[in-house]
Amino acid sequence: MTEKVLPKEDSDFSLPGRMDESNTAFFGPRVEPEIESKSKGRSLAIFGIAFVLVAAGVFTYYFVNQAEIDSQILDNTSFKTLEEKMAKHYGVGQFGSEHAHAALVVFVNGDMIDFSHPQFQIQSKYIHFENDNPYLIHKHATDVPMDMLFSSIGLEITSDCIILRYTVDASKYCSDSENSMVFLVNGKALTNINLYEIRHNDRILISIGETELVGEQLEYLEELEIHDVPKISKLVPGKDFLV
Repeated sequence: MTEKVLPKEDSDFSLPGRMDESNTAFFGPRVEPEIESKSKGRSLAIFGIAFVLVAAGVFTYYFVNQAEIDSQILDNTSFKTLEEKMAKHYGVGQFGSEHAHAALVVFVNGDMIDFSHPQFQIQSKYIHFENDNPYLIHKHATDVPMDMLFSSIGLEITSDCIILRYTVDASKYCSDSENSMVFLVNGKALTNINLYEIRHNDRILISIGETELVGEQLEYLEELEIHDVPKISKLVPGKDFLV
């Protein structure tokens, strides 16, 4: 059995303060509270000055450029309706600056879209169908392209596809080896119908499907009646559109 050996009375470990000195090796040099406090205070002061400078810069920039910033906010397209955005984009004239009627028929695989349904009626004040008519377009301003009509009724038309966005599945029909896309205005072919602006008495055919059906579709279009534009237009009370 090993005997326990106690330190001698004159050992360094028994001297006053020796335990404190031995802890130094593990915990590092002792930091005086006053020095630590000054260091923290200096860091806070530097942070505070930096914050003030950054804040001052931001506010100075805003007040110097306030007019420009406010203008950008007012012009932000997210605050405008789709129709207002498109009217500004295309440079549409003042509402009532022009009144024109045109006949439009759209055929998809031989079937004509019936625009007499409520979902297609008066969806834009600038260009629309009205009075439950399935084909007659009313235009009430200058520089209104067909694209504004299509967008208002959920119809997307490209050079080779028709997308019915008003349907649940956004049905898409595109030209291929058996089906062709046709744009005809008064019997003349166009490559871009979206940018076309109707003139009074125009007859417009948009068709995707078998080319052999186009002749029959044109005959139907020619038989449609286009109403004359009233000599004196009047605003319909509570409706904001002209007749």
